[in-house]
Amino acid sequence: MTLELPRLSTKDMLCTSASTLADISAIYATTRALKAGREVHTAVLRHKRLAMIFEKDSLRTRFTFDIGMQDLGGSAVFMDHRDARLGSRESLKDMAKNLERWVHGIVARTYKHKALEELAQHAEIPVINGLSDFVHPCQGLSDFFTLTEKWGDVRGRTVTYVGDGNNTCHSLIYTAARLGANIRVCSPEGYEPNSRVVSEAMRTALESGSEIQILNDPVEAVDGADAIYTDVWASMGQEDEIEERNGIFAAYQVDEELMARARPGALFMHCLPAHRGWEVTQEVMDGPRSIVYDIAENRLHVQKAIMALLIR
Repeated sequence: MTLELPRLSTKDMLCTSASTLADISAIYATTRALKAGREVHTAVLRHKRLAMIFEKDSLRTRFTFDIGMQDLGGSAVFMDHRDARLGSRESLKDMAKNLERWVHGIVARTYKHKALEELAQHAEIPVINGLSDFVHPCQGLSDFFTLTEKWGDVRGRTVTYVGDGNNTCHSLIYTAARLGANIRVCSPEGYEPNSRVVSEAMRTALESGSEIQILNDPVEAVDGADAIYTDVWASMGQEDEIEERNGIFAAYQVDEELMARARPGALFMHCLPAHRGWEVTQEVMDGPRSIVYDIAENRLHVQKAIMALLIR
């Protein structure tokens, strides 16, 4: 089976705000082909090498990119940067200029989004965002790909995100707006998503027909929703805020009562890792409407598609 691999409109995958609808459609078409015929695509990236630079711990991102390169016939080299922030030992420009001589693509999981932008600026090879403090594009793309598998089309469907307006939330907003899905974000006052993200997404929504709402009342936010999404209340780097956040976010826990206020059959979503008993109850997390492991599986296939379309 021969894959059609069109070029995306950007060299890199840093944020889905830069992706066109055609880009996302190409990623999803390639994802479906790769997922359906996983064993027959080892020639796609044969002899290609990926550098994986991680400042943060990871299970899903590290395994799925590494396994994904192997599935496509390539190889990955892991560089652990948890003990030394990017740019501390040598400049990001020099790192980028060195890596582009040895490998064919870079995936970086960083604290600061600016570090990714600087790598991409100086590297002639593709740079893929494996997570930054600003956005988590591979997660958002995997979330909505999974919903297309469940629903067929996400246009006009409503996803309610309950929790901290963090990097995952930002990617959900950007991706929903591009695809024409409705997105409601419900956070405690002072923990809403970045206002620039919301403004940019609202401009996109004018073209796609998406509706974007920022709310503070969980009951109002989930009313009639087709899916409810949550994430940890304190992200990596916010460990000193855990106790304070647990108190502030207690009323935003996704439990059976909150799920019951959504549309019948509404799906439950989480990017993982999850803390049962905090942002979500065990009954919801492990219940029949939870699609968290489907999403985790699709991280592999979506990221393989991104690499196949970017790395040449």
